[in-house]
Amino acid sequence: MTVRIGHSAVLAAAMLLLAAALASPRVGAGEALAPADAKRGARIAYTCLGCHGIADYRNAYPNYHVPKLGGQHAPYLVSALTEYRTGDRPHKTMHVHAMTLSDQDLRDIAAYFATDTPVTSSGKPHGMPAVAQVCTSCHGADGIGITPDYPTLAGQQPDYLEQALKAYRAGARKNAIMGGFAAALKDDDIHAIAGYFARQSPGLKVPARPSSPGSP
Repeated sequence: MTVRIGHSAVLAAAMLLLAAALASPRVGAGEALAPADAKRGARIAYTCLGCHGIADYRNAYPNYHVPKLGGQHAPYLVSALTEYRTGDRPHKTMHVHAMTLSDQDLRDIAAYFATDTPVTSSGKPHGMPAVAQVCTSCHGADGIGITPDYPTLAGQQPDYLEQALKAYRAGARKNAIMGGFAAALKDDDIHAIAGYFARQSPGLKVPARPSSPGSP
């Protein structure tokens, strides 16, 4: 089943998230953060799972699959959410959502997604196109990020990877390293890179939902 996000759904989600932000206490700037708590993350990630917890869910404008988050590195997820919050990654719904989250919320949500069967390298990449070789210094030969700060790409939705690379190429996503790399890529290169990493296994997955409200 393919699901798409319409304008009305985006607006409704934005309003709900803003209301939640006004109603919920947040950790303020300069306050000490507790260790990441995946159980708490499972409780507060319900809005994330409205899109990222459904197989084949799609963003509508432009049209691409929302990314798989299950098993992703937690530090990378915190960085990505922070970039959505600051606007360094342009996406209206994600920006509004991230603006409702405290730094502690980001850490806890990231820990929840990361512990959903963390992805480890098989050591057996296959079918690598020449254009993808430069990616391996950060993302690993089989798409497993070599440090927690680099995203795992293995098993990710290929059209999402294409969308991300094109956003870096256009300067819409703000990252000096990725922007410089993507600037040299043609559409065919991007398609080959995305397809290669999407085929690697083991890979990311649609995260498992908590078994009941408030439990991981």
